[in-house]
Amino acid sequence: MEYYSFNQYLRDTFGTKVYKIALDGGFTCPNRDGTLGTRGCIFCSGRGSGEFAQPSELSITEQLEQGKQRVAAKINESGKYIAYFQAFTNTYAPVEHLRKLYMEALEMPDVAAVSIATRPDCLPEEVLDLLEELNHIKPVWVELGLQTIHERTADYIRRGYPLTVYDQAVQALRAREIEVITHVILGLPGETEQDMLATVDYVGKSGVQGIKLQLLHVIEGTDLAEEYRQGVFSCMTLEEYVDLVCRAIALLPENMVIHRMTGDGDKKTLIAPLWSADKKRVLNALNKRLRES
Repeated sequence: MEYYSFNQYLRDTFGTKVYKIALDGGFTCPNRDGTLGTRGCIFCSGRGSGEFAQPSELSITEQLEQGKQRVAAKINESGKYIAYFQAFTNTYAPVEHLRKLYMEALEMPDVAAVSIATRPDCLPEEVLDLLEELNHIKPVWVELGLQTIHERTADYIRRGYPLTVYDQAVQALRAREIEVITHVILGLPGETEQDMLATVDYVGKSGVQGIKLQLLHVIEGTDLAEEYRQGVFSCMTLEEYVDLVCRAIALLPENMVIHRMTGDGDKKTLIAPLWSADKKRVLNALNKRLRES
């Protein structure tokens, strides 16, 4: 089965290998600061899914420089980078503060694009206007944490917004010609395979340009970890996950960029599924099955 990989998209767009550097802009989240809640989404780690980001105590420039040093051994050609604002909710701050952080990244000559992970309910008009402005300087992508279209699951994971808010955010971003990448979690407790495929199908038809298929990780210190230990749910096997991802990709438009087919769990805090810690093995299994499909 053919699919449009993120690496191929980067070469098509920028003409060279591009490396993503995860950043921590020192943000919080309405699900943690008391606006919607204080405990975060049920699966979210203490670093707001930013385990692989650079330390937030550093400036954005310093974080990017450290990130470049970490990938330097892999670069055999002139490198370009994506500044990935990853940890917590990266549009959840006053617009002038956002401008300062984003511009610091955009002004670096070897930064080809900025990717901003956020919640669909944290995109007020003034932030949308800023993103549109910056998108005329260099490409700005917005990554939306949807996870599921099913309201019962959304309530269970404490997502904090209805599906209509996602739809409105996609419409507003696309009206400004900003590329959108949607995050989906596969394996959320209580969801059937058909539930998960329905979410993927919905995203494929929602007008976004990319998708991240994220395997559910059970991380130490989360409420999800407590439920896992109590036997409330079990995780998929590698074989089940590979089969599900192949079926999911078959539902998506041919020109949709597959930014991710699994995910990285911090091995120090990963509880389950332990097979996911061997990312190379997982990706090899996925690519083998896709070639055979």
